[in-house]
Amino acid sequence: MTDSASPTANAGPGQSDQMFEMAAELFGVLSAPLRLRIIKSVCDAEKNVSELLAEIDTTQPNMSQHLNTLYKAGILGKRRKGVQIYYRVIDQRVTDLCHTVCSQVSNDGAPQPEK
Repeated sequence: MTDSASPTANAGPGQSDQMFEMAAELFGVLSAPLRLRIIKSVCDAEKNVSELLAEIDTTQPNMSQHLNTLYKAGILGKRRKGVQIYYRVIDQRVTDLCHTVCSQVSNDGAPQPEK
């Protein structure tokens, strides 16, 4: 990639710092394994808390706390249907990022140790 194609090539120091801050904030939100499981679970179809709890082993209060964190970060959206709240991914870039990173660290994509 040439300097002109680099995302930070035309950014001033303040803009570059802001970009790194935003990236660090996103990685912080994505740093919890349970949140990654939630994103994977709702990436293809929206689900309510009961459906998520049937797939992911955690308590209801813990699930709700993580869902709230993902919602506040702008990663998940939600809609109410009666007494149920359904969650869905609203930022496809996050799904793509999670898929890429997880495939790289899986057994199939893990770098081979040097001999």
